[in-house]
Amino acid sequence: MPEEETLRRAREDEAEGKAPSVQAGEFVREEIHHVREGKHGARSAKQAVAIGLSKARRAGVKLPPPDPARTSKSTRKKAKADSEQGRHPRKPSKKRSRATMNALKREGRQSASSKALSRQAKSSASKRSKKDRSASAKKAARTRSAQS
Repeated sequence: MPEEETLRRAREDEAEGKAPSVQAGEFVREEIHHVREGKHGARSAKQAVAIGLSKARRAGVKLPPPDPARTSKSTRKKAKADSEQGRHPRKPSKKRSRATMNALKREGRQSASSKALSRQAKSSASKRSKKDRSASAKKAARTRSAQS
């Protein structure tokens, strides 16, 4: 269950008209924080990010479905189920939640280190085309100048 502060920040981002990925970033940030403070671990930085995105979808953030070319069928199925959960919430299974939490507690905490996150960001960026990276950098520069 996401913290109230995270939900508030995400709603604020939505009200300001920010992209769904920015809203979801709040949930990812929370998840990284949980791993760093020792609430639970994660096998990799990618897993920590995935947990954050899942929480975002379940909280009602309208994230686009994952790219079919770069994700497995099970990942797409999970994302679809999470989005559905966000639209029609229902009570989570207590047994399943506890089992997941216990499994995560056995994982390491290094996955949320700045080194691991940096490595993850670089590998993700390298999978995108030069044109793609350039476009997002230009957009970032545009929105940055609009905010200041």
